[in-house]
Amino acid sequence: MSALTVLLGFIGVVILTGVFVIYYGLNHVYENQRTPHRNTPAKYDIAFEEVHIPTAKNLNLYGWLVQGSPEMPVLILVHGWNRNLERMMVYIRRLHERGYNLLAFDSRNHGSSDPDEYSSMLKFSEDILAVIDYLEKAKIGSNPLGIIGLSIGGAASIYAASHDNRLKAVMTVGAFAHPRDVMNLEFKRRHIPYYPLAWLIFRTMERRIGRTFASFAPVRNIQNAAADFLLVHGEEDTTVPVEQAYKLKKAANPRRVQLWVIPGMGHSDCHHAPRFWQRTDEFFRRALLQENVRT
Repeated sequence: MSALTVLLGFIGVVILTGVFVIYYGLNHVYENQRTPHRNTPAKYDIAFEEVHIPTAKNLNLYGWLVQGSPEMPVLILVHGWNRNLERMMVYIRRLHERGYNLLAFDSRNHGSSDPDEYSSMLKFSEDILAVIDYLEKAKIGSNPLGIIGLSIGGAASIYAASHDNRLKAVMTVGAFAHPRDVMNLEFKRRHIPYYPLAWLIFRTMERRIGRTFASFAPVRNIQNAAADFLLVHGEEDTTVPVEQAYKLKKAANPRRVQLWVIPGMGHSDCHHAPRFWQRTDEFFRRALLQENVRT
């Protein structure tokens, strides 16, 4: 055996070992903590119903159904990565007082919903579609359906809308355009080179999911949606840089998309911006009730 063969074999072992260590290390970093909610809408004197929604693989999602005015739309509320439906409590409080019917839920591997190996944007999307089916069968609300998704929940909402025309209005907060982009950013922060380590990690993850990232990236799917979009993004977002929002807007149907970049806000605080709730209400009233709201 030549020295070159031995050297190449050694390099191969080092690379594979590095991929194994980094890949499983990142899995540990991104592992969901499955933190249960501590409060419910009852804390704020809001009546609600606990619901259990069947999703893929015969699993169940835990959710809160908050009934509003019969003439008002139903809005699905989707939390972000490693959170639970309590993250949407401020949305429940502020939108309930405006009469909306609301359904917040825990995605699989989050909160009180069933576990299901690993989490992904595709699983968030599957859960959203399951919630839509549940609402339709339960005959809750007679007006068109909207959704608010945060971060990965927003990205999943875009993908769900591109595959289900029952979603008529989509509001995202801090959504990414392409999962590879935000993962690449994380790799750079951890000083992991793209070739060969990050590249091999991406290929391994795609094999596990069974799809390429490009096939389900929101930026590749948003133009297929019949819904209206309000893309909200903090200008100071360091988790999902604001460039992701500009990519989404560029890819969407220009007649159906609005982009609101909020100065001084980051990834998780956009709802503190002045006029946030007013603009949210205006968007859904225009998109779902065809109201000509005065601004």
